Amino acid sequence: MVGSGLEMNKKFIVVAYDIPDDQRRTRLHQRLLDFGTPVQYSVFECLLTEKDFERMRRTVARTIKPRLDQVRYYFLCETCRSKIETTGGTEIVKEVAAIVV
Repeated sequence: MVGSGLEMNKKFIVVAYDIPDDQRRTRLHQRLLDFGTPVQYSVFECLLTEKDFERMRRTVARTIKPRLDQVRYYFLCETCRSKIETTGGTEIVKEVAAIVV
């Protein structure tokens, strides 16, 4: 049976960050592209397994300066995710079915 986008142990996570240094902010943005979709310059939507989330957290920790920078992770349930509304900009992240041959 095929389930919803959050089944198969994936979590929908919104990552928002405030980094005053241009180089660090750009470096973090580039690294987060491996994990999700930028919906605003300092906001990403990610659909990740727990293992990928932990890998992303380690990547963030190696990139930021905790005394100067702030990163927040918001976990959204399937019900909350289905209520996301946007006006303009990037479309909401949708999980694409993969066919393995």
